[in-house]
Order: sequence, then C-alpha cells, then structure tokens
Amino acid sequence: MYESLNNTARLINGVSALLLSVLLGKANILEGVQGWELRPTFHGPRFPRWMENGVSSFNQFIHELSLESDTSSIDYSSDDNNLDETYPASPSSHGSRSSGTSLPINNAWHWTDLMACILSLILLPARLLLWMPFLVFRLLNIWGSKTSSDPGNPHLRNFHSFRNMHTTKDHVVNRSIDRRRGVVEDLHLAIEIFIEAIFDMLHKTVHCVLSPSSAFRIFRKLFSSASAGVKDVDNDVLNASMPPVTLGDKDPAPTERNPTLHHALNTDARTCKDIITELGYPYEAIHVTTADGYILLLERIPRRDARKAVYLQHGIFDSSVGWVSNGVVGSSAFAAYDQGYDVFLGNLRGLVSRGHVDKNIPSRKYWWFTVNELGTKDVPAMIEKIHEIKTDELKMIQPDEETNDEQPYKLGAIAHSLGGAVMLMYTVTRLIEQKPHRLSRLTLLSPAGFHDETIFILTVAHYFVVPLGPILAFFVPALYIPTRFFRMLFNKLARDFHNYPALGGLIQTVLSYTLGGDSSNWVGVMGLPHYNMDDMPGLSLGVIHHLAQVKWKGKFVMYDYGNASANMKAYGSPVPIDLGEYYSLIDIPIDLIAGRKDKIISAAMVTRHYKLMKDASVHVSYKEFEYGHLDFTKSNQEDILAYVMSRLLLVEPALKHQSSQKK
Repeated sequence: MYESLNNTARLINGVSALLLSVLLGKANILEGVQGWELRPTFHGPRFPRWMENGVSSFNQFIHELSLESDTSSIDYSSDDNNLDETYPASPSSHGSRSSGTSLPINNAWHWTDLMACILSLILLPARLLLWMPFLVFRLLNIWGSKTSSDPGNPHLRNFHSFRNMHTTKDHVVNRSIDRRRGVVEDLHLAIEIFIEAIFDMLHKTVHCVLSPSSAFRIFRKLFSSASAGVKDVDNDVLNASMPPVTLGDKDPAPTERNPTLHHALNTDARTCKDIITELGYPYEAIHVTTADGYILLLERIPRRDARKAVYLQHGIFDSSVGWVSNGVVGSSAFAAYDQGYDVFLGNLRGLVSRGHVDKNIPSRKYWWFTVNELGTKDVPAMIEKIHEIKTDELKMIQPDEETNDEQPYKLGAIAHSLGGAVMLMYTVTRLIEQKPHRLSRLTLLSPAGFHDETIFILTVAHYFVVPLGPILAFFVPALYIPTRFFRMLFNKLARDFHNYPALGGLIQTVLSYTLGGDSSNWVGVMGLPHYNMDDMPGLSLGVIHHLAQVKWKGKFVMYDYGNASANMKAYGSPVPIDLGEYYSLIDIPIDLIAGRKDKIISAAMVTRHYKLMKDASVHVSYKEFEYGHLDFTKSNQEDILAYVMSRLLLVEPALKHQSSQKK
C-alpha cells in the first residue's frame, strides 16, 4: 500500500514534469517563482513504534526491501539532521524515527528470515483462532487500567503516568506541526498508522501464543478484577482533574509562541490576528456595521500615539491576510508600522461566514451587492470608524491640545486591484456629496476601473455576464468554495503542489496560460491561510456584473440598474455616474503603480486613470514594474515595497497645536 502510493505520486510528478518540459514559454512563466525543481520531496517508510526495542527478522526484511526499492529511484539521506531540514516529520512518527535510526540495516539474506516465514505460516491458524479473544483482551486491558482510585494502586499510578505521557505528547505535537500536510502526506500517515496497528496486533497475538503462561496470568487478572467496583472506578477516573498545561510551567526551555494550526486535519487556518501576534506585533480587532447591516472586520496594528495612519484595502478574492502574508520583511502592513504608522487593515463584505446584523439573512440577499456598496458603504463606514478612534485616542493621550473639528492626524491609503477602484469611488463620491474623505494620499497598486484590454477568458465572461448576470445570480449568488470539506481539500491540494514541484509547476504554467501569461505566483497564493476550511473570501455575482458593465461601456461607471427610474433614484440621473468625469474634484496626491507582466489589469488600463487625472490637473504620479498582478501584495518584492513606502512617507504627520498658542 505504501509503495503503491509512492509510485502513484512519482508517476503524477513524472508525467507533470514531462508535460512541463514540452510546454512553450514556461521559462518566462516560472521565472522568479522559486522552487520548481522536478524532484518530489518524498521520505522513506519509517519503523513503527512497537519496534523501538527490537525487530523481528521477518519485519526487518520487509522494511529493508521497501527501503531498497525506494532508494533505487530517489536518493534518501540517512542523516537525521538532513532529513529534519528537508522534510519535517509528522508527530506520529517521532518515536518510529528514533527507533529506525538505531537499527542496523543488513541487506544480506539470513537463515532466520526463512525460519520467520515458516513460523509465520505455521502460526496462521492460531492467529485466526485467537483473533476474537485478542479483541476481548484489548478491550479489557483498557477497562482494567481504570479499576481503582487508591493512590497506592498500581492502576492509578498507570493513570498518572498516562497523564504525564499525554502532556508530553501534546507538547511535542504543538512543537512539531509547524507546517501543513497535503493530501498525499495524509495518505502516507494513514497508511503508516494502519500498518503499525496491524503489526502491533500480530505482535501481541504471537506473544500470547508463544507465552501461554503470561497470557493465562493476564486473563486471570482481568477476570478477577472485572467485578470489583467498576462503576465507582469509572466515576473516579472520569472526574479526575486534568489541569491544562501552560508552556513554561514545567519545561521553561521553549519560550517562542507556537504556530496556530487550529485543526487536527493539519490545515493552516491562521487568521490575520494569528500572523500578526505570532510575529510579536500588537493587534486589535474592530467590528464595523455598515448602513445596510453588514458587519465588517477592521483590523489594526495599533500605534495609538501616532499622528500618521495608513489604511490598507485588499482586492478581489482577498482579505487583510494579503497585507501580512509575506512576514515581517516583505509585508506592507509591517513595513508601515515599523515606519511609525498606525496601521488599519480593511476587510470588505463577501466572506463565506456572512457577517450581518440579520443572522438569518438568505444567501442570495447577502451576496447581492456591487462595487457601489463596497465604495459607498463599506469604505466610508471603516474610514469614519478610524477617524472616531484616532480622534478620541489622541485627545486622551494629549488632552492639552486644541479640540476643534480639524483632523488631528493624517491618513494615507494603499489599495490593490479592485480595492483601488473602490478607494477611487469612495473619494470621488464623498467629494461629490461634499463630505470629508479624511484621506491625505492614495497609493493604488494596479487599480481596477478600466477593462478595455483584458485576456480572452475574461472578455468572454464579461460579454456573457452582462445580459445574464441577474439571472445567474439567482442560481449562483457568488463564487466561492461552499463546504468545509472542499475548502479543506483545496488547502491541502495547494500544499501538494509545493511538495511535488513538477505538478505545481504544471499547474502554475496552465493557470498562467489561461490568464493570458500573467507571471504571478498563482500556486503560492492558493496556499495562503485565508483560503481555509473555516472561511474564505468570495466574489459576488453583482460585483462581476458591475465589472462587466465597466468593460461593456468602456468607462469607469457606477452600477447601471437597468432602467432610468432606478438610476434616477440612485444617482439623480437616468444614467449611472461616470467617475472619470469627476476626477477634477480630487484634492489629494494619487500614486498609480502598474505591472508590465500584469495581464489581469494591464499597464495600459492603469494609464487610462493616469491620463484622465493628468488632464484634470490632479497631483498624480505613475510607475511601472516588471511584475504580475499578484506580485504587488503576495510576493516579497523589495523594489515594490520600497517604492510604496517612499510614497507613503510623503504623508507628513499632523502638526501639534497647543491651545495656548492658538489663543
């Protein structure tokens, strides 16, 4: 079973390598995406735990045979340190690893191997006859370990030793599961556990057959204690206190924070909070309710006394995790905090968890929203909450300063993809309504808004969605993975794409071909923790329909409701507002950044924004980089991050004015 799985995995990886070798243009697609070697990261079979103190010659022969067949195709290192570096062991195999390395491996055939085979065949009828008594023995053995609550009773001592062992095991497990398992790794582990259980049963059965006196003593002991206060003992054991283990109480050595993997299925379900706090940064969660009842999560890396703040807005199929997913060195959120900013991370509506004041809101009703709602309800609610928090905090920290309506801080904003279009819509609509937008500078990374030049598959989708969008939304209100099982499977398959690099490279190449040759690390993005079994960002059909209208009309317009009366009610005109015509109202600097290898929102489409702003006398700058669409947030690109931070640092903190000076 184990070798069949290994051979199947090798076959898949080999076929992927073959297909990858004949695909044209793969060098450009995989350029800059690290790790696409053609060798899988397998590891050989491990010895089960019951073989820790010795091994029968027959089983040793079986394991040597499997190891021999493994090394014929892939060179496995026998060095423990090297193995730990290249392939961290699963928690269930630590004991087997230690036992396997202590056993000498002899490839020569020995006469004891033949004797073991003959003995195994002779004992086969006895094994079958003892199968049922052995099961009874296993059950009674578990039952018999709970027969007394007396402190001097050996069974209770066994119970306490079990508690200690459980504590130690939990400690080891928490320290060792610092990376996810893929589907193939789960199958490997399941087969190891199955093989170990089978051979453990056979081992104990043979022990009972060859040592009848020991078996008789065990059965006599079990049957003699079976009628002695079973219920009282069970209650005592069940009521025994199991104090939680606090890291550092008994073992002060490990002081680092353990990674948060919430599920026994070993999927990475870390949230933005988990990533921020594990890296040692402060964190605050703020729940914001929009005017139409959606509950949004505004996350913060607080620097309460700072007079400069930054708001980061994600794009399509994304969340706040995208701004922290590159760790301390390559993430915009951490870079801004280290530069002295109070960092706010916005999350737009559209999560599978469906946060809303109406807990029983139907799925179709929840998911029907367009870009309008994102730019005129979500962002205003979060920006106003930021203003409220910062104003109150600065008044409390520095109460001697003047208290008037002037904004005591400066707020910059960084947005990506759809988030860029949302921030532009927010800024323009607030200026049209003559309301304060609170912003001091906008930095937009490959912003949406113009989609005249898109890849073929998106062009077909746009023209298909425009006439049929409302009908499709009735049947499929949004695009997301609907069930926990399939989200878990997606998360694990993304891990397999990394463990089998040729397969991952093939998927990366096919996705890049499908998306017009965009060089973003699509496989790497699929493995991010915001695509997990608990939650994930979805894409509303209303947003898709709105973007299709933008492409159809060739303008950056608000949503067209399909009839003049509905548009008149929403906009005061029979046609939707063309936001590009109101760029002349923009009163803050705008930084536009595009990617030459971006095929989702091409540099030419970002240039459309730039030309309109330039003609409207907006203080705007434009910069291009040799990257794809997702490289602006999901890839650790130092030049992009340095440029974004340089533009953000142009936002000067608000000046402090003492009330006495004002007078």
